[in-house]
Amino acid sequence: MFRTALRNVLAHKARLLMTVLAVMLGVAFVSGTLVFTSTISDAYQKSSEKGFTGVDVAIEPHRKSSEEDNPGAVPQLSQHLLDQAAKVPGAASATGTVNGFAAVAGKDGKLVGEGFNSSGANYYAGSGGKDPRYPLKSGRAPKGAGEIALDAKTAERAGYKVGDTVRVSVDGPVLTQRLTGVFTTDDGNVAAGGSLALFDTATAQQLYAKPGEFSRIDVKAAAGTSQAALKTSIEKILPKDAEATTAKELADEQSRVIAQSMDGMRTSLLVFAGISLFVGVFIIANTFTMLVAQRTKELALMRAVGASRRQVTRSVLIEAFVVGSVAGVAGLGAGIGIGAGLRSLISGTGATVPDGPLVIAPSTVVTSLVVGIVVTMLAAWLPGRRAAKIPPVAAMNSVHAVATTKSLVVRNTIGGVLTAAGAALVLTATSSTMMGLGAGLVLIGVFVLTPLLSRPVIAASAPVLRLFGMPGKLARQNAVRNPRRTAATASALMIGLTLITGLTVIAGSVQQAIDKMATGALKADYVVSMASMTPLSTDVDKKLSAHPDVTATSPLRSSPARIDGDHQSLTGVNGATMGKLTNLDFTSGSFSGLSGDKVVIDDAMARTKHWKLGSSFDVTFEDGKKGKLTVGGVYKGNDLMRGIWVDKETLAPHQSQIDDRQVMVKVKGGADDKVKDSLAKALGDNPAIQIQTKQDISDGISKAIGLLLNMLYGLLAMAVVVAVLGVINTLAMSVFERQQEIGMLRAIGLDRKGIKRMVRLESLIISLFGGVMGIGLGVFFGWAAGDLIKKGISTYELVLPWERMGVFLLLAAFVGVLAALWPARRAAKLNMLAAIKAE
Repeated sequence: MFRTALRNVLAHKARLLMTVLAVMLGVAFVSGTLVFTSTISDAYQKSSEKGFTGVDVAIEPHRKSSEEDNPGAVPQLSQHLLDQAAKVPGAASATGTVNGFAAVAGKDGKLVGEGFNSSGANYYAGSGGKDPRYPLKSGRAPKGAGEIALDAKTAERAGYKVGDTVRVSVDGPVLTQRLTGVFTTDDGNVAAGGSLALFDTATAQQLYAKPGEFSRIDVKAAAGTSQAALKTSIEKILPKDAEATTAKELADEQSRVIAQSMDGMRTSLLVFAGISLFVGVFIIANTFTMLVAQRTKELALMRAVGASRRQVTRSVLIEAFVVGSVAGVAGLGAGIGIGAGLRSLISGTGATVPDGPLVIAPSTVVTSLVVGIVVTMLAAWLPGRRAAKIPPVAAMNSVHAVATTKSLVVRNTIGGVLTAAGAALVLTATSSTMMGLGAGLVLIGVFVLTPLLSRPVIAASAPVLRLFGMPGKLARQNAVRNPRRTAATASALMIGLTLITGLTVIAGSVQQAIDKMATGALKADYVVSMASMTPLSTDVDKKLSAHPDVTATSPLRSSPARIDGDHQSLTGVNGATMGKLTNLDFTSGSFSGLSGDKVVIDDAMARTKHWKLGSSFDVTFEDGKKGKLTVGGVYKGNDLMRGIWVDKETLAPHQSQIDDRQVMVKVKGGADDKVKDSLAKALGDNPAIQIQTKQDISDGISKAIGLLLNMLYGLLAMAVVVAVLGVINTLAMSVFERQQEIGMLRAIGLDRKGIKRMVRLESLIISLFGGVMGIGLGVFFGWAAGDLIKKGISTYELVLPWERMGVFLLLAAFVGVLAALWPARRAAKLNMLAAIKAE
């Protein structure tokens, strides 16, 4: 039986090739994902470990101990602690670090680096006036205000040399600095494409902290002193709001964070790989069902001469094992290429990843082979088991060919129960997990019901197919002749289009909802913020207020506080101008109640806290001082505008460092390009600052969602490709089964062109059937998900993308036409006499 199984694999090379390709694509997706994420994770981890070179113990603020007294306290490390750390037993040296955001503009005025990775720090001149963390490549270290040093990669990208003038922005206003030096660094952010600007310590403290304070102290151990021993010595001098960590612990924590960040990407990609494999299961099961059906008499003869049911099933599983092994090995090789290609693709988009070797972990190899073999054998088990159950005499007489009424009733009953249960879960879902489980049950249920659904749906195409004469009529009859095969073939395409359509419906609806939320709540003509979403200097608001075209401005400032023992965030605004800048609906009170100790709150908080107009509550501000605030208005909040709004003058005395998240601006005559350019010029043409109109905000939302949707389309395209292979496979085997019939049709007058048209129309019908089912289910899931999304986005409304759904239907038709090219050509080339005589 083993030799027979191997012979059967070799005897059907062409037919099994499509199955191998389907499995290989899914496995390649899995292995490529694992190789890519392992490579990137390893590169970042090694890069981050280099950043701890020369550090044995790091002293950092312990924020929680300070929050017990002051909600907003951000403890810093003093110069006195730095001096003490340098003198503890076992310490060779101690370095004080201050860091934050610093955007560097190139000579063309554009931002250099990756925005969020644009950072600034201090050059700590220790013994000998040098900082070992940043070896100078040229020039000297910055020594005072107005001087700066840049990392070598940033200087090279921007074309800067020592002596050039560099424009830098830390929190909004542009700083004009002279470049005194260029240095090299192992900083992971720089390796990933970011930029690093160094100031002298006094300037960095003024920009990022307070004079004489540091955000971290790095201590290097003397020869012969372990990190643990040095940590023990340092802990004796630490204040209550500071803690010591060894470099090994920091590196391990950094590795854990990097691994966690990769987990999300890995899981997302593996989900799409799973979808491709799930679609591939239909093709494998279909292929083996047809192969077994074609060998029914052969298997019956084996049973007659003594082979047991288990041996027959085992022979089919051995074939599947061989096919799965070949597909697993081929998929692993393709996946390694995909992993390397994804890394090159990321580098080609302008993003930089740290250098490092391609990582092919043993677990990746094992996973790829196991996935390929297990998926194939699972899909082939049912056809093998079904073949083994056929009595030898019945098989020889082909009595088994038609499914019994009982089996169809059982199948339809199971499908109906699964579909109904899934639909009930989807419609009553209170969480995404429940929604996903329901959607999965509906998909499986509809797949089980597809043979039942195929007849009426395909029958509806009869009027159109009559236009094609006899080939059209034959195509319709062939499509419904074996409803199970048609169902399995169409279901592969149905799943891919269900996901694509559902995601498109949800994305379009969410995009419109956020757009409506963002623009509908704003009267302001412009919103000004840092491109990196870092804090904005209060000077920006002052400069904009002084602009002749500006009629009203208001900053949005966040300040941590504690209310009723819970941590809350207070938003400081200009109470006198908010009514001119926003368009919020108030259920009680108004913006006139926003001044002094009177605040406005969103309706959700009012319900949670049982507050109403005139309610008072105790608050602990970020500096630890206590006060009492009164509700002067309750507005309908949303995801963009919500919380407790306080007049900025009330909040300012309690803030240690005042900065803005963004500034809303109203101008004379409304927004136009000329005014926008004028505002940008007033802010120094700063590339780190973005000035957005309501349309810009809307376009930004559309661009972000469109980019995400295109990525999802690209990932789901794998499932569609697998579905195409399934249609080709089914048609090729259908042509093989109908050789006599096709030969007879040729003999009675149907020419080659008619045969081709018949096969193509059959493929088109099956593909459009899958397309219609997929688009219909996608719309249903998109509509059902709306109730769940409305809980988070009140402005959500269902938007049906008719144009895109039309494109998806055309895509299904194209799949049908494309898949039929080879089978149709093969059918037309059959020799009619040889085909009629074939058994």
